[in-house]
Amino acid sequence: MSKEPENWSPKQVHEALGNGEIVLIDVRTPQEYLLEHIEGALLFPMADFRPEHLPLQQGKRIVLHCGSGARSRKVGQKCLAAGMEKMAHMEGGFGAWKEEQLPYIGTDMASGAPKKMPA
Repeated sequence: MSKEPENWSPKQVHEALGNGEIVLIDVRTPQEYLLEHIEGALLFPMADFRPEHLPLQQGKRIVLHCGSGARSRKVGQKCLAAGMEKMAHMEGGFGAWKEEQLPYIGTDMASGAPKKMPA
């Protein structure tokens, strides 16, 4: 049986990100990220993901997220299997983040420019 990453709620992720306690990694595609993403999240698409290329976990937990939580859970399992001791993912993914009405960067459809979306 494979190890499972911790499940974090969007509210937990939002608070920890705001406090500088975590590194949030978005494992969606570049196209998904460009359309809308969580401000401060780093993009590391699942298709190119290699656990050995992650930053060291010096005092900050790594939390993964995707659109629904399925891809981030799989990537978290891969990281744990590669020997990382602690790994978390955001349960429900970006969809749950938006359902909680947390702030994010979206796209202004009139101009195509990035735009802060209200919480």
